[in-house]
Amino acid sequence: MKELIRSNDIVLIGFARSLLEEAGIPLFVADEHMSALEGSIGMFGRRLLVPDDHARQARRILTDAGLSAELRDEH
Repeated sequence: MKELIRSNDIVLIGFARSLLEEAGIPLFVADEHMSALEGSIGMFGRRLLVPDDHARQARRILTDAGLSAELRDEH
């Protein structure tokens, strides 16, 4: 799995998630439940992950949507 975005912004994560789901890209939002447990004060960021073989396509979709500044560095 590749981490594409790490953020405390639930709107950003939701937007990115909807773009990828619409494109049929499997994804996982890590730390979603931990953020809910801490009361949504923004202490723990959520991480948007996709399988390695979908990472390039997912990056392109998110970049085309204007989210390139939010993307984590490729490793």
